[in-house]
Amino acid sequence: MYSFKNDYAEGAHPNILNKLIETNLVQQGGYGDDDYSFEAKNILRQKMNNPEAEIFFLSGGTQSNLIVISSLLKVYEAVISARTGHIFANETGAIEATGHKVIAVETTDGKLKPADLQKTLQEYSLKPHVVKPRLVYISNSTEIGTIYSKTELEALSDFCRSKDLLLFLDGARLGHALTAQNNDLTLADISKLTDVFYIGATKNGGIIGEAVVFNQPKTAEDFDYVLKQKGAMLAKGRLLAIQFLELFKDDLYFTLAKHANVMAAKISDAIKLKGYSFLTDSTTNQIFPILPKEVIEELNKKYAFYVWKDIDKNTAAVRIITSWATDENKVNEFITALKEI
Repeated sequence: MYSFKNDYAEGAHPNILNKLIETNLVQQGGYGDDDYSFEAKNILRQKMNNPEAEIFFLSGGTQSNLIVISSLLKVYEAVISARTGHIFANETGAIEATGHKVIAVETTDGKLKPADLQKTLQEYSLKPHVVKPRLVYISNSTEIGTIYSKTELEALSDFCRSKDLLLFLDGARLGHALTAQNNDLTLADISKLTDVFYIGATKNGGIIGEAVVFNQPKTAEDFDYVLKQKGAMLAKGRLLAIQFLELFKDDLYFTLAKHANVMAAKISDAIKLKGYSFLTDSTTNQIFPILPKEVIEELNKKYAFYVWKDIDKNTAAVRIITSWATDENKVNEFITALKEI
């Protein structure tokens, strides 16, 4: 059984493991006060062309979303998200548990648009009887594999700034978005157009780890206090920093993400040749083909993947995800199996 269920089934890229072993007995300061953290942050600032950025290494995506959002909002403020957004659909009510409402917006492609935000602001304008929308949460790539274009992100950024809304980008799969064949955004663009975002390593070659980036130092004021209070400041912060150091010093991060995208595109092309359609138009490492249920049943005998949603009594959309370590031979075998059904 070969898994296409997620992009974190494998451990970590060997470069990271080798660096951890190589530096294992080198004494360093704790809680992020170590040479590897300083070096990794400097490399990231260079990549995003933002020397003023404040960067914090956290262990996971849900933790990053929870701590960033709850730290930026006042008790009566809320966050706007697409209904498919991770904070609404997949985090066990983590944001709501902090006392902040997630206002979910229906979208067709997983992406928010200025019109969606304007409508939400109008719906929540009865001050002080409703929560106050204050932060906009997006992800790139989205939970359904789509990506934001530069024009789309610029429009969203301009709207947020005109309405005094904070724009937060979940980058758990940012590498896959930035290496998609139709992408026109850079790390520097994202740093310029958002207030906060994070770069995910967990789903792109790291053991664990997300780099949370506050693009203006003022936004990050006292964030280190919040990290410590929430138990997210690791004594051995070097473990997280070394991963980002290895992933970004030679752009390995982007090489790994591109491999995942190419493997997904190969499967996608084969599915299209069979005449099947897709739930979304994805150019990243997540694809959502709509297949007959008997085909799904046959494929499931050798391959693991999620059935995303029923389309009708005969067909369902499935989610197939490739990773930085996906074996191309296994991809070829999957394609052969599909052709033979």
